[in-house]
Amino acid sequence: MSSKKAKALQKIAEEILHCRLCRKGGTGKAVPGEGSADARVVFIGEAPGREEAKTGRPFVGRSGKLLRQTIRVMGLDEDDVFITSPVHYLPLRGTPSTAMIHHGRQHLFEQLSIIKPDMIVLLGNSACVALLDGKVEITKEHGTLVKKDGRTYFITVHPAYAVRFTKGKEMLLSDFAKLKRLIAPS
Repeated sequence: MSSKKAKALQKIAEEILHCRLCRKGGTGKAVPGEGSADARVVFIGEAPGREEAKTGRPFVGRSGKLLRQTIRVMGLDEDDVFITSPVHYLPLRGTPSTAMIHHGRQHLFEQLSIIKPDMIVLLGNSACVALLDGKVEITKEHGTLVKKDGRTYFITVHPAYAVRFTKGKEMLLSDFAKLKRLIAPS
């Protein structure tokens, strides 16, 4: 891993930790994201949940276990991807506000410009709002690619939806099988 890139990501993590606007409307530890500064694939969720707010790590609760397991099934190592969210603190109201998403994405864009991934996986609507500038009907658009601003995005359901609903789990697993084919080395 490039130590220069890793240091740049660490600097952003420090900015998130000290950012009053990131913390506004949120609680717990900051969750700036984790993984490789050289990741080919970045996974972007919604916001930290209770477990994440306790540990400062993204996707460590029930939906995180499903996400991490599915990443491994794809043949990727967790150390070779980057996992984050546009919102870096547990929202006090459960779902993050649009203002929280729009502020947090500033840090997210900085992270993406350092990592320069081949593929950005948008896990649910908040990720789509942050990076595609609008809501997406996930149940209709899941499994699709979007190219925007020189980046390639793959839309899928949030793992929390997959944990709650059998249909959601089927969508997630189907999408990840497609994603595996898309990122396979040529």
